[in-house]
Amino acid sequence: MLRWLIAVLFLANLLMFTVARGVFGPLPSAGGREPHHLLQQVRPETLSTRPLRPEDSADQPVVGGPAPAAPVRSAPLSQ
Repeated sequence: MLRWLIAVLFLANLLMFTVARGVFGPLPSAGGREPHHLLQQVRPETLSTRPLRPEDSADQPVVGGPAPAAPVRSAPLSQ
């Protein structure tokens, strides 16, 4: 029983090795799958990036820090 399991695992590893080497074609994560989207951009030179200012980054979570308190107001319900 264990001999068959080892044989099946060996064949599965061999299959994954051939897939990773590109025998069946490029992997989907190889990139460049849809280059026509780059050609359809409208005025890409107008895009710009800017760094976040401290007042803009107030809502950004701090990694590893405590969760910020939600700005929620509460009031008793009237009946």
